[in-house]
Amino acid sequence: MTLHLVDGTFELFRAHFSPRPGHRAPGGQEVKATVGLVESLIALLHDPAEAVTHVAVAFDNPIRSFRNRLYAGYKTEEGVEPELLAQLELAEEAARALGLTVWPMEEHEADDALATAAARFAPAVDQVRILTPDKDLSQCLRGTRVVQVDRVRGKVIDQAALRERRGVEPESVPDLLALTGDDADGIPGLPGFGEKTAAALLAGGRRLEQIPRNPGEWPAGVRGAARLASTLAERWEEALLFRRLATLVTDVPLPQALGDLRWPGVPRGSLEALCARLGAGRILAAAGRRQGARWA
Repeated sequence: MTLHLVDGTFELFRAHFSPRPGHRAPGGQEVKATVGLVESLIALLHDPAEAVTHVAVAFDNPIRSFRNRLYAGYKTEEGVEPELLAQLELAEEAARALGLTVWPMEEHEADDALATAAARFAPAVDQVRILTPDKDLSQCLRGTRVVQVDRVRGKVIDQAALRERRGVEPESVPDLLALTGDDADGIPGLPGFGEKTAAALLAGGRRLEQIPRNPGEWPAGVRGAARLASTLAERWEEALLFRRLATLVTDVPLPQALGDLRWPGVPRGSLEALCARLGAGRILAAAGRRQGARWA
């Protein structure tokens, strides 16, 4: 059994910024992002290579979370186009119309829901596939049991691929982001720390506390070791805060058991109603033409 966990916010934003033309519903609302989300989800659900049986989708709605109380610079809805923000509720409704379990996050983030589900259900399935390229989700990887799927680039990232690509183990990913920062989440990192340097300091599963305070004990080849060690010492509390921001929560109170995530197929009536609301009959037509289309 495989469990698919979808970052719905990423898919919605990806659809919004795609080169496809805008699309307005009969009532006049811009719904390009929602239409693209639905088409992307239908493509996933009917992909024979993925063979989806159990699946859930998580959304950030609202964008803010408990992390904004910890750090004023953490990501917010500021700068997000109003017409995209206006589709968050609609996107959740659209995912439910496809027969999917939806986790709308308020206090936590979508990534926290995905991390919680991966940790909770991984022992009971053959593989958990987290569908997002977001690098903070890399902390959830476990061998080939829990992997990330980058649908944009057609890549599967397991623990070995993470080690080869970034030079760290999953448990060190929050520490890596604390040092290098994460622009997508508003985490600035510490000045002077690039990914190569941070990876060298955290290789082998090390955490911030295991980085030697004496730069003479740092790996050979780290440039500016004395300066960087001084920065780390002076900004230690910031580094710990940034790590907390980058650490995903794995005990979000999700109400579903694994069996509740079984996907029964697309409810035809719900999809018809959704397509009428979006003014996107082509979605229904395309779904009907898909080989192996599954209807509830």
